[in-house]
Amino acid sequence: MQDSDYPVKQSPLTNAARPKHYPPEWWKNIGTVGVSGGMGALFGLFSSAFLAATLLPAQSESVLVYLVLAGGHPLALLVTVASLGNVLGSVVNWFLGRGLERYRDRRWFPVSHAALERAQRWYARYGRWSLLASWLPVVGDPITVVAGVLREPLPTFLALVTLAKVGRYLVLVAATAGWMS
Repeated sequence: MQDSDYPVKQSPLTNAARPKHYPPEWWKNIGTVGVSGGMGALFGLFSSAFLAATLLPAQSESVLVYLVLAGGHPLALLVTVASLGNVLGSVVNWFLGRGLERYRDRRWFPVSHAALERAQRWYARYGRWSLLASWLPVVGDPITVVAGVLREPLPTFLALVTLAKVGRYLVLVAATAGWMS
């Protein structure tokens, strides 16, 4: 196929011909603020994933499943946005662990004493590999705090948490999109 075989349309900015299929369809709606389309949906996904990874109660899985079922965004973009938000939320926990451990007996400390002890036992038993369980409900978020408390190096923390979080979202998207049937 030659370049002349592609449909072209004039670009209003450069007055030059460009392929008609550019930009991709999902990109045309990126500036809209809708429930299932545009930047608003991606911001909502990022925010829910970020909050879900911190010690605040939130859920990102339902937002991701909704956006996958609604269509309008490439699945890779949805996994990337959710993973980025979730990993950054875990980094917040790591920093909390680095700086706030000395306040663990205070009433306002964001992790209960029992949850922190459980996470420390888990971390002591499995070491840094316990970060692969950071995607799990209930115990996952305290594990990321404990990693900060126990001074896990940030590069190692990022590698293991990213692997866990991306893996979880990939499985969720695959199950939602019907790839696993």
